[in-house]
Amino acid sequence: MSPDSNNAPVTNPDFTIDESCAISLDQNDPLAKFRQQFYQPGESKGDSKIYFAGNSLGLQPMGVRDEISQELDDWAELGVDAHFDGHNPWFSYHELLRDSGARLVGAQPSEVVMMNSLTVNLHLMMASFYRPTKSRFKILMDYPAFPSDVYAIKSQLVHHGYNPSEALIEIRPRDGEHTLRTEDIVKQIERDGQQISLVLLAGVNYFTGQFYDMQAITQAGKKQGCMVGWDLAHAAGNVEMKLHDWDVDFACWCNYKYINSGPGALAGCFVHEKHGNNLGLPRLAGWWGNDPKKRFQMHLLPEFTPQAGADGWQISNPPIFAAAPLKASLALFDQATISALRKKSLTLTGYLQFLIDDISPERFEVITPRQPEARGCQLSILVHRRPEALLQSLKDGGVVCDFRQPNVIRVAPTPLYNSYHEVWRFAQVLKMH
Repeated sequence: MSPDSNNAPVTNPDFTIDESCAISLDQNDPLAKFRQQFYQPGESKGDSKIYFAGNSLGLQPMGVRDEISQELDDWAELGVDAHFDGHNPWFSYHELLRDSGARLVGAQPSEVVMMNSLTVNLHLMMASFYRPTKSRFKILMDYPAFPSDVYAIKSQLVHHGYNPSEALIEIRPRDGEHTLRTEDIVKQIERDGQQISLVLLAGVNYFTGQFYDMQAITQAGKKQGCMVGWDLAHAAGNVEMKLHDWDVDFACWCNYKYINSGPGALAGCFVHEKHGNNLGLPRLAGWWGNDPKKRFQMHLLPEFTPQAGADGWQISNPPIFAAAPLKASLALFDQATISALRKKSLTLTGYLQFLIDDISPERFEVITPRQPEARGCQLSILVHRRPEALLQSLKDGGVVCDFRQPNVIRVAPTPLYNSYHEVWRFAQVLKMH
């Protein structure tokens, strides 16, 4: 059976279509208190929105202002000395984000560093892990992929002298299906594995919301001798992962979606320790990836000596004012824990699916997999009639969500700050369309 062909309605003895069900679920939600740690759009003006756009930009944690103010104060009072004497010394600031980031993706602390932006990190990782040979030069990716990933991968192929039409393998859903089958991905790797240098997929597909079986796909790639990397833009802070145990070679993610660190936030990067400890691995180098003991010896020791771990891929010193919001947000994830958030997410998204199932299927079709383990908190809804009119109705109803041409609404009830009652209210707007 295909991932999205099971049209049986969601069954849960705790779900009913009555508003009282949503109220009861919220009253018994142990994570409900975290909603108060975020600013809610429109709330200050008495026009609170239903914010289901955390898959595009997460809400602002209330602790962000204090974190940024601390660094502004240190800059004002200490100037350059804040690098070592500040409340949070800038020289080692990125280390403050390491343990929390590792817990989010199932990694060893030394395997994670927060740096740059997502696409920049993908390029840095491909510089090290896409090492094509005459016989093994292809890259496998999923379709549809986020455009920036496509641009980055195609440009890497061209940079190495390959024609993307020959060197890029895009695995697509079967005819009549919206999502990929794990068996098809594995078979593609088995069939072309000896020509594939790099398998690079999204952990959670941005368009469909499908959560791939990362462990099985990684194992299939490794068995064929491929490097395996993941774009976790829609997975980090959304689903549980075990990057170290799964033997993933590298992964990159942005922190402005589910990790709520602000527009253009500092991104994350994972490098498995077996590679991080290989100091001879080729890389694009910059001074902040140099051995910290030698970093300020400058022209006296001009040769690059990478530090061990993911830190060795850093290019420049971290932008402190961009790192401070991430510090505030990661503190909330440490309190809530990704396992508890995932548990709520399964129920919250399942409740949304349940309510959508109560609406005529001629009007809406959820193209995200129905199996809870095969999706994050996003549901992508195919609108069969007047999609633009529905988008306007949602706006008029105070719903903030995402529209992808020509007719897909993406909604993401996020467990850190969304409520069951918001899900119920959203379903009422759908029913009126």
